[in-house]
Amino acid sequence: MLGLFRRLMPREDSFFELFERHSRTLVAGAKAMQGLLEGGDRTQEFCEAIFRHENEADEIAREVLLLVRRSFITPFDRSDITGLIQSMDDAIDQMNKTAKAVALYELRSFDPLMRDLGGTIMEAATLTARAVPMLGSLAKHATEIGEIAEQITKVEGRSDDLHDEGLRKLYKECGHDRAMDYFIGSKIYGALEDVVDRFEDVANEISAIVIENV
Repeated sequence: MLGLFRRLMPREDSFFELFERHSRTLVAGAKAMQGLLEGGDRTQEFCEAIFRHENEADEIAREVLLLVRRSFITPFDRSDITGLIQSMDDAIDQMNKTAKAVALYELRSFDPLMRDLGGTIMEAATLTARAVPMLGSLAKHATEIGEIAEQITKVEGRSDDLHDEGLRKLYKECGHDRAMDYFIGSKIYGALEDVVDRFEDVANEISAIVIENV
């Protein structure tokens, strides 16, 4: 009966617009992360771009949370809405933390495997931006959304492998004589891998929404 009542009532579709806007900040942040990992003189410029995208994402997340509080009818469960936007925001927050670490240590060059991790971040962000607009038509796109969520999970698995391979390579290069270089490099590898972990959280939230609403 409650489900029928909810379907008959008008929905607050502003949520979907906000979700899409936030997903675009994820792609923009991931693109800036790729630029950052190319290294060179523009590294700080890309760090600052990530900081801006993270601030923009925070504003969108606040709009979503305010809308949840003031809306009588929501397109799906309030906890699912807040869980989704929080997981998306966590992803760009982790990009922000990574950029801050790069700025702190004044890094200007990065291992090839770090750039490969940047590629997995871009892939996960792009997949997320594909799935999110479909949430407005869950019944129509449920299968495709589920497939995209599964692809994000696979990307996260590849990022784990790249992280582990990178640490092994870094240890061989640094040994015991360059402990600080190993420490800093391992921090960056860990931060990059954490970004993709957060995208897996987004995929899990999306999957839960599909399961509960279709």
